[in-house]
Amino acid sequence: MKGLKTRSAILDHAADLASVEGLEGLTIGRLADELQMSKSGLFAHFGSKEELQLATIEIARERFMTEVFKPALGTERGYPRLVAICRGWLDYIQRNVFSGGCFFAAASFEFDGRSGPVRDAIKKTMDEWIGAIEKAVRLAVDEGHFGPDVEPAQIAFEINAIFFGANYAYNMRHDKRAITRAWNAIETRLEGLRQSPRPARFAHPEKRVARRRAS
Repeated sequence: MKGLKTRSAILDHAADLASVEGLEGLTIGRLADELQMSKSGLFAHFGSKEELQLATIEIARERFMTEVFKPALGTERGYPRLVAICRGWLDYIQRNVFSGGCFFAAASFEFDGRSGPVRDAIKKTMDEWIGAIEKAVRLAVDEGHFGPDVEPAQIAFEINAIFFGANYAYNMRHDKRAITRAWNAIETRLEGLRQSPRPARFAHPEKRVARRRAS
């Protein structure tokens, strides 16, 4: 049990470090220095740099799904759940769940032109994420919130593009309006697809976070 807790703590730190410096910068030696551990101690948990990278991707995937996707599953299926997923992702960026911004946005750009197990693991997680958005859109069609001509793959592509753009603007350009701009773009796109009457306007993620901090 202690060994599993130690491994989990190591990987949590590795995920934050990789979100800042990239997965290629994540080595057993670098991590040993960060955690003030011996290299031999880390080798007992991870036999190679690639094994460490793959384990880090998996722990990052679990954190991402826990923070963004799972909370949305408790929301009414269809349009409300799709909105919850989008709001959850923008909150995830604003709350700095990873030290360097979205782990998978950074990893996708770092490995998009490469091949091998690390790139495949990143792609698998991103495929799952895009698939989750597509499913939410399909449910919105099934519930009659969107028309039958709405293409889930197209909407998921657009939403994810906005997400990645928001991550870049928020973390690279330090644009304080990035989250609001992203939400405005998503809300405008999704509301344009709705078949039922427009509900009360959803609060912007920035305002929601501010209210939570004040409470």
